[in-house]
Amino acid sequence: MAAPRGAAVVLAMVLAAMVVAPPATVHAAISCSTVYSTLMPCLQYVQQGGSPARGCCTGIQNLLAEANNSPDRRTICGCLKNVANGASGGPYITRAAALPSKCNVALPYKISPSVDCNSFD
Repeated sequence: MAAPRGAAVVLAMVLAAMVVAPPATVHAAISCSTVYSTLMPCLQYVQQGGSPARGCCTGIQNLLAEANNSPDRRTICGCLKNVANGASGGPYITRAAALPSKCNVALPYKISPSVDCNSFD
């Protein structure tokens, strides 16, 4: 009979620890490599102009749909900011910044080297 009682005590301690423990922090599930590969169909438009490929607009829509928490939104913003920093100057940044409107997607932040990604919840 000692074993069942001991198991009940251990179970009670584990349950108490779960109730008292702070909630786990939400971490970004999206990585920059995911962002870059998802937006790869946009590269031709950014480099050459014209109209964005259908896969480009679908990629932007999918990223926006997947960004369902603050860490994901901040990660996507930071990845896009890194791309914007690399493309600053010339027509590339202008075209990249125009992608959301060209694709009829309401992105909550600008594609810009000066965007503050910490302000997005």
